[in-house]
Amino acid sequence: MSGGLHGEIVEILGREISAGVHPPGSVLRGEDLEQRFGISRTVVREVVRTLASIRLVVGRQRVGIVVRPREDWNTFDPALIRWLLETDRANQVKTLVELRTAVEPVAAGAAAQRAHAEDVTELIRIGERMNELAEAGDLEGFLEADVAFHSLVLRASGNEMFAQLHEVVREVLRWRTEQGLMPAHPEPLAVGLHGEIARCIEEGRYGRAETAMRELVAEALHGTLRFLESTEEK
Repeated sequence: MSGGLHGEIVEILGREISAGVHPPGSVLRGEDLEQRFGISRTVVREVVRTLASIRLVVGRQRVGIVVRPREDWNTFDPALIRWLLETDRANQVKTLVELRTAVEPVAAGAAAQRAHAEDVTELIRIGERMNELAEAGDLEGFLEADVAFHSLVLRASGNEMFAQLHEVVREVLRWRTEQGLMPAHPEPLAVGLHGEIARCIEEGRYGRAETAMRELVAEALHGTLRFLESTEEK
């Protein structure tokens, strides 16, 4: 998504639509947006084009910009994932938990059977780097390495649809860090599981690769769900 005024307005309207401020079926009129944000008709068209690409809205002649039903939204879009984590946090996290639990273990098992040698080498390198970053308490560096590790496992699975989910995983991992859900030093169990998964993929042990990834996802997300339950009780 581009920055500047166009990006700012997309963020505002995207959050509002995600939060239900503009419910499905409601109409956003171009002239109203021009007046509200002090923008030209050209900028309005660019904003609408971006929102339409996420399937949040659709333009209809003689009606205006209509907000689409939630089931039509492109829920794999990174921007929409981010907005829903802000506006519908509990439901969005639970949805993402279920998606990761269903896909990533299978992807790890497939990677153990299909990964190219260069991908295996890179996975091992990232796993070792994560161990160093964890010991140093470098959470930002650890996050970047964590995103790279999981993205590479999805790609190395050889399944093109799994590979497309790397942005989904990236947004989840970034959100956890931004919410302060990561300890000052990442859990040794989680760090160790990354290394074990890399070794299992290298050795072709697909059964254990899948099991280890399932354990990793469960360990990483258990604290997140516990955090959500505690905030819902307040």
